Amino acid sequence: MKRVYWSARKVSRPLILLLTVVALGAVAVVETWPRRETGDLAETKLAAAQLAERAMDELKAERLRRGIPIDPELDPAETGMIGAVETPTTSVMGHLGAKQSTVNPNWAAVLVEMFHEAGVQPGDRIAIGWSGSFPALNLCTLAAVEAIGAEPVAIASVGSSQYGANYPEWPWIEMERHLFEQGVTQHRSVAVSRGGFEDRALHMSDEGRALIDEAIARSGLPKVESTNFDDSLGERMAIYDQHSEGEPFAAYVNVGGGTVSVGHGVGKRLYAPGLNLQPPPAATNIDSILTRFATRGVPLVHLSSVRDLAISYGLPTEPNPRPIAGTGSAFEAAPNRAVSIVALAIVVGLMLLITLRRNRQEPPQESEPPKTFPVHPEPTSRAA
Repeated sequence: MKRVYWSARKVSRPLILLLTVVALGAVAVVETWPRRETGDLAETKLAAAQLAERAMDELKAERLRRGIPIDPELDPAETGMIGAVETPTTSVMGHLGAKQSTVNPNWAAVLVEMFHEAGVQPGDRIAIGWSGSFPALNLCTLAAVEAIGAEPVAIASVGSSQYGANYPEWPWIEMERHLFEQGVTQHRSVAVSRGGFEDRALHMSDEGRALIDEAIARSGLPKVESTNFDDSLGERMAIYDQHSEGEPFAAYVNVGGGTVSVGHGVGKRLYAPGLNLQPPPAATNIDSILTRFATRGVPLVHLSSVRDLAISYGLPTEPNPRPIAGTGSAFEAAPNRAVSIVALAIVVGLMLLITLRRNRQEPPQESEPPKTFPVHPEPTSRAA
C-alpha cells in the first residue's frame, strides 16, 4: 500500500520575480500616491505653527533685551524658552529633556489636530489651566486656539518647576503680556494664582512668595485667592463659569501637572497624555479641574508626559536646532488608506493564484511504505 505525504514544492523563478516586482510596485504606489491633507485644517495647522514660531522669536529677543542670559548647556538650541536650574520662584524638580522637547512651534499644529478631533469650532470657548512650568506649550496652546478662531479662557500660575518660566522677572504671565502688547497674540489669561503646592506656593520661601506676588501685581490680572485645595478648585471653576456666559466649553486644556488642575496623588497619571474624550472610571474618584470638566462631558487635552506624547505624534524629542514651523510629521502626507487596501489585495491575490496554479500542476507525490524488519526476541537462558 502506498502512502501520500506532503513535501515542499518549488516555485519557478519567473513567478517569484513577478511577485517581487508587484509587491515593490505596490509599495511604490502607496508611498507616491498619499492622501494629502488639504483644506482648512491643513491651513489652520500651518497658521498655528507659524504664529507659535513668531511668538518664540519675539520672546527670545525680549529676554535678551532684558539681560536674561541663555545657558547653552540647558538650552543648546538657544531658543530662550528654557529657564534656570533653581530660582526663588522654582516650585519643584523638573525634567530638562521634557522641557527641551516642548520648544517646537509644530506642537501648535498637533494641538490644532487634537481640537479638531474634539470637535472644536471657530467661536467656541476653550478653558485652559497653564502653569509656568511649560511656557513653550502654553504658547503653542494659545497659538492653536487663536488659529482656530476659538476663545481661550485661561487661568495661569506663576510658580514653575525647574527649567520652566522660573525667572522671577520673566514668568509666563509676563511673557503673555508682552506678546499681547506687541500684537503678536490677541488674548491673555483672565486670572492668575501663585501655583505650587495647594496653589499657594506653600513649599517656597518667603522671598519666593513675595516675588510671585510682585509679578501678579505687575500683570494687573485678578488673583485667585484661596486658603486650601478645595477653595482654589471651587474659585477656579467659578471663574471659568463666569467667563463662559452660559455656554458650555468645547474643551479643557491642562498644561503641566498643577495640583488643582490634575488632582492629588495619581490624578496626573490617570488621564492619558493627549486627548481624552472619555475620562477613565477611576479618575472620577479624584477631585480636580480635569474631573469636574470631564463630568460635564467636556473633552480634555492633557499635556503631560511630554516626551511620550511627542513620540506618539512623531515630534522630535530634545530637538537641536529648533524645528521650523510647517515641517515634520504634523504636516507630512498620510498614506491613502484606499490605495493601501487595493495594493495589499493585489499582492495577496497574486500569491493565492500562484499557490493554486502550483497545486494543480503538481499532483501529490507517492512513496513506498517504509521497510520493516523482523524483530527477533532475545534468547532466554536455560535453567542450570
